[in-house]
Amino acid sequence: MSKYIQKLKSFIKQCRRILTIASKPSKEEYMEYTKVITIGVLLLGAIGFILYAIFSFI
Repeated sequence: MSKYIQKLKSFIKQCRRILTIASKPSKEEYMEYTKVITIGVLLLGAIGFILYAIFSFI
């Protein structure tokens, strides 16, 4: 039982360390991430649509 309590304490300590290091992104960073993700999703969607169109005509 003590072993599990020790693991739990260690996990909580690691979580606290991560939360103190992490910071909330600024509005500019958030907008940049949003643009990059949107471009990636659109690019993958376009590639998927093109492949679908090519294989549906074959």
